[in-house]
Amino acid sequence: MRRRPKNRKAQIAAVAAEAFSERGYHGVSVDEIATAVGISGPALYRHFPNKYALFRHAVNELTDALESALADLDAGSGEDPDDELDRRLLAVIRTTIENRRTGGLYRWERRYLSGEDRAQIREKMAAINRRLGHSIARLRPDLTDADYVLLGTAVLSIIGSITTHRAPLSNRRLQQLLLGASRAVVAVPLAPAEHEHEPTPRAQGLAVSNKREVLLHEAVLLFDARGYHEVSIEEIGAASGINASGVYRHFPSKAELLAAAFHRAADRLAMIVGTALSESSTPAEAVDALTDVYVRVAFEHSELMSVYFAEIGNLPAHHRSDLRNIQRLNIEDWAGLVGELRTELSPVECRFLVHAALNLVLDVGNVMHFRATESNRLRVRQMMRAVLLGTAV
Repeated sequence: MRRRPKNRKAQIAAVAAEAFSERGYHGVSVDEIATAVGISGPALYRHFPNKYALFRHAVNELTDALESALADLDAGSGEDPDDELDRRLLAVIRTTIENRRTGGLYRWERRYLSGEDRAQIREKMAAINRRLGHSIARLRPDLTDADYVLLGTAVLSIIGSITTHRAPLSNRRLQQLLLGASRAVVAVPLAPAEHEHEPTPRAQGLAVSNKREVLLHEAVLLFDARGYHEVSIEEIGAASGINASGVYRHFPSKAELLAAAFHRAADRLAMIVGTALSESSTPAEAVDALTDVYVRVAFEHSELMSVYFAEIGNLPAHHRSDLRNIQRLNIEDWAGLVGELRTELSPVECRFLVHAALNLVLDVGNVMHFRATESNRLRVRQMMRAVLLGTAV
């Protein structure tokens, strides 16, 4: 007589988390998860009542693990501030490495959670951020509470960037690399923050009348806010002032609309690299130029850049392969410059740092609500350069 394994629920959760991470919430069915575990659908429902419960469990797994790891590290009153920060950073780094294959769910797929569940996740991450902020404050008591939140967000983004790609690196070296990048950002001499009453600069320009461009713009806003699968062609048309049949005259499908957004973002990134290289005579100048232009474009087109990094799994297969290659080449361009400046690093280590720096822009920018003040942009550029160059600048 076969006995049910005592860890069956954990097995189901692990398989589901990997499937959701690879293909997204809407790309996975309960039957697929059950088959991968080797059980029937009804057997799975004995542990999780529905797919949403499985998904919620998967998204919560990394935040729960991080909370647990940090809760065990309450510092003694006489502990050296540097040692305290390193212990907490390493706890977050090791936990994220252990959950690397599924940790990306937290960032991109959590929008499919209910409002109440999203709020709980935000509260957990805020608590994790506060623990890191407390350690940073012991080292840098001159900063404000808002600065500690900003630096904590940057550190979590650097560490979490490893969940966005699959480049291989030994755990020991990866820990060292992430710890060094995190400490470099913590040491950044942040530019003075703008006053609360300072108005946010807004781009001025004429209204777009080209219907294809209007559709593309509104689609990006909706995809970013709610996720590709939650948006219909009818909604995109309504937001653009066009009926559904009119949308199809410009784009044969919603997937082709998404592909057009990706190509638009890829073109902007290629322009960034081309401009930086053409205007620079040394790798250091090129890195400075790259970070300047990248931050400006990311703040001006934050929704487009978010969709570019979040929705590639929903592209049609013939577009996905080409665009993954474009993304890879873009990373290689950045990594090549970093490698010329930091000869002690291998090419793959340089790529890890580039992923971390790019990840940081969207996460820190989100905390800033992408208010495109000079102070905000300068702070993000400082953090990017600290990650890429390994020193606070």
